[in-house]
Amino acid sequence: MGKRLLLVLRQLRCPLQPPGPPRRLHVPCRASSGGGGGGSGGGEGLLGQRRLQNGQAPSSCSPGGRTPAMRDSIVREVIQSSKEVLSLLQEKNPAFKPVLAIIQAGDDNLMQEMNQNLAEEAGLNITHICLPPDSSEAEIIDEILKMNEDTRVHGLALQISENSFSNEVLNALKPEKDVDGVTDINLGKLVRGDAHECFVSPVAKAVIELLEKSVGVNLNGKKILVVGAHGSLEAALQCLFQRKGSMTMSSQWKTPQLQSKLHEADIVVLGSPRPEEIPLTWIQPGTTVLNCSHDFLSGKFGGGSQRGHFGGLIEEDDVSLLAAALRVQNMVSSGRRWLREQQHRRWRLHCLKLQPLSPVPSDIEISRAQTPKAVDVLAKEIGLLADEIEIYGKSKAKVRLSVLERLKDQADGKYVLVAGITPTPLGEGKSTVTIGLVQALTAHLNVNSFACLRQPSQGPTFGVKGGAAGGGYAQVIPMEEFNLHLTGDIHAITAANNLLAAAIDTRILHENTQTDKALYNRLVPLVNGVREFSEIQLARLKKLGINKTDPSTLTEEEVSKFARLSIDPSTITWQRVLDTNDRFLRKITIGQGSTEKGYSRQAQFDITVASEIMAVLALTDSLADMKARLGRMVVASDKSGQPVTADDLGVTGALTVLMKDAIKPNLMQTLEGTPVFVHAGPFANIAHGNSSVLADKIALKLVGEEGFVVTEAGFGADIGMEKFFNIKCRASGLVPDAVVLVATVRALKMHGGGPSVTAGVPLKKEYTEENIQLVADGCCNLQKQIQIAQLFGVPVVVALNVFKTDTRAEIDLVCELAKRAGAFDAVPCYHWSIGGKGSVDLARAVREAASKRSRFQFLYDVQLPIVEKIRTIAQAVYGAKDIELSPEAQAKIDRYTQQGFGNLPICMAKTHLSLSHQPDKKGVPRDFILPISDVRASIGAGFIYPLVGTMSTMPGLPTRPCFYDIDLDTETEQVKGLF
Repeated sequence: MGKRLLLVLRQLRCPLQPPGPPRRLHVPCRASSGGGGGGSGGGEGLLGQRRLQNGQAPSSCSPGGRTPAMRDSIVREVIQSSKEVLSLLQEKNPAFKPVLAIIQAGDDNLMQEMNQNLAEEAGLNITHICLPPDSSEAEIIDEILKMNEDTRVHGLALQISENSFSNEVLNALKPEKDVDGVTDINLGKLVRGDAHECFVSPVAKAVIELLEKSVGVNLNGKKILVVGAHGSLEAALQCLFQRKGSMTMSSQWKTPQLQSKLHEADIVVLGSPRPEEIPLTWIQPGTTVLNCSHDFLSGKFGGGSQRGHFGGLIEEDDVSLLAAALRVQNMVSSGRRWLREQQHRRWRLHCLKLQPLSPVPSDIEISRAQTPKAVDVLAKEIGLLADEIEIYGKSKAKVRLSVLERLKDQADGKYVLVAGITPTPLGEGKSTVTIGLVQALTAHLNVNSFACLRQPSQGPTFGVKGGAAGGGYAQVIPMEEFNLHLTGDIHAITAANNLLAAAIDTRILHENTQTDKALYNRLVPLVNGVREFSEIQLARLKKLGINKTDPSTLTEEEVSKFARLSIDPSTITWQRVLDTNDRFLRKITIGQGSTEKGYSRQAQFDITVASEIMAVLALTDSLADMKARLGRMVVASDKSGQPVTADDLGVTGALTVLMKDAIKPNLMQTLEGTPVFVHAGPFANIAHGNSSVLADKIALKLVGEEGFVVTEAGFGADIGMEKFFNIKCRASGLVPDAVVLVATVRALKMHGGGPSVTAGVPLKKEYTEENIQLVADGCCNLQKQIQIAQLFGVPVVVALNVFKTDTRAEIDLVCELAKRAGAFDAVPCYHWSIGGKGSVDLARAVREAASKRSRFQFLYDVQLPIVEKIRTIAQAVYGAKDIELSPEAQAKIDRYTQQGFGNLPICMAKTHLSLSHQPDKKGVPRDFILPISDVRASIGAGFIYPLVGTMSTMPGLPTRPCFYDIDLDTETEQVKGLF
């Protein structure tokens, strides 16, 4: 670096305390030791300049002009101003520190050092990606694309040879990171007069600043000739000079009229090296010359002896230094824009138009009639960055958890739960209401909103229910992908669950057939002459109180203690799972093969969504938390009554690997193009019945403070909503703002004494004709569910999901009785037939209810004994007189309490078809005793779950399952029969 530049940088550091060494994102340099490259006179900005040749005069001045000290003060002023602005930004955003990335192809380190010093003074981070001088265009573009997608980088500049500055290279830069203003978008905005919306070339700005402030030239009316510049620098100079009222000419060195143009010019700006055949005498005496070229004054032209020839001379050092400072200024502006974009704003969402038909076609016909947006477009619209999504096909993507860290300072939106009255076997449309509500909020009221739904299980899809993507003109699309496999999360849970099941029985077998020594030698084998404990084995040693790390130092007693889990087979609670309704797997015998050496036992299969791993997925808040929860899962007790965990079996790491992608929420969209998270799918009758905490947390950040996240709980408010409040809200720490309680006239008629309803069988006339008395009698169930929500202190809005057979009198009656029962409001909804437009009234009511101050409270204190917590739910929520524990249930409660698990919340496994344990008891049953047949523990998920009555964790198929209607068109590959 030239002596004067070192002096200036030293002076700059005097009044400014540097923030510390900059953070590097890449290795400092990957350049070879070869000769050429490293900057170009015709290249853009400081990165296109070269070191002054040895022997060149270290400073510049002009007769009667201003001194270099004035020019240095301009640099100091720019850096000081940038530092002050950055400090103000960091006061509100302490973790924010913009990073400038410079891609350099060559060995010229002058610019690298200059940028490093100035960025450090201003408080920026800087990283250099150094490539060999002969790097190809494709290699340079590859590095640019990497920096484009690196969220830590807020500015990107190029220090490459002139030949590498192709349109393809320049326009590979993201315009919002192009701090040198070289992309077509930034140049176009500058030419159009939108300089405040773009980045302007630091070199062009430096030229103007130096002429006006250092030399003291009034540019208005001056004739300016720009020689040897081209591309982005030429365009920026011409635009800026014209804005100053100058008459600007541009010329290349080989232009025949160059001498006459030089004679006419008041100011000459040199943008590239001057050919030897062009004498200095062509420039009129007294002309102000500004040099952007490193060899304008070289030894062969007499060095400083020619200076008196010019009215003012500004050399490359001056331009380079100020341009570097102005680049820093652009970097701070880039960071400010980035911060502004991270803050809450109304989404610029392109909503999809609906054209509802009457009569309403089938769900799958409606779904196929709408073309979804590309998922990467949707992600960008809602504020996700490109590196925060993993695309699966065209219309779905996983969202990385890193978005939570990026938006950690963002205020959460409003949190709304959709629950329901006690449903019929047909379902009452909670998913449909959820989708209709967010379509109304976003597509019709222009409010940021997100729906968070569970992923449907293959069991009901092929068994009794069909699809679960909503319905009519309020559904998630493409509905086939929503209902079938999605991104494989449920398959990952099945694989992880069954790996753990296999580990349990395998460990019992090996312990039964091997001595302590043989077992230990196989658990800690000799590999290449070395025996080592794995990380999870070291954790087990620590749990056992054995503070040793050398396998050869364990005593015989310690070897036995470490190697034997001594699982009591009669206490095994971990079952194998399958995502299919298969009643014949409810009780099985395993271990009958000859290779199992007579070890057999009774076991069973549960449906996958009842797996504790599904509950863990739904309740975790990070990858580390999920791993810890998986490790804590209790699978059995040992023969001394102590719990045996997945950690003890050494399988936790493998389970986490199988679940590493499943933890990321799945992004989809509604029929009107609004965003949906589909993640986790625990059943509400045999698990906690809510989608994931992570999906809710990410959505709450993305919608912003004025937005809404609408999440759904399974089945009636007595099951899914109670578990949402007492289990999910405890795990997440989130506080709900409102509840939407879904009701239908037909369900209320059933609770009022109407005939039974069977899926697939036509409805009887009581449900298709007006019957005011049945509706009035059945509203007792709606009133009870409203009261349940009020136990938690949350305002309730009743959404009456209207069917075409409902009459105005029936609708008005339900809404009136709901308000009398304490509902904040009650609104009929028509989203099924016309989309979000049919739920605008519901959306307005929900906005008003959610604006009220929350008085949320839990139903019980987790420190209460397990029995008391069960009794509280049974009496306060279900309306039971009391509970009755089977001897097995009491024994389990005693064991879990002794093992230290008594302070966990309760997850009741109960029929969803009645407030009681008997599915045929409709309305509001009273004075019943709730039988608890068994109690199990999901320690990793973090709850105790009692089984009420004869509750099954593996559903069965009906006589005519839904799979009779599901088929594939082998020519079009379209799925048929999913509704």
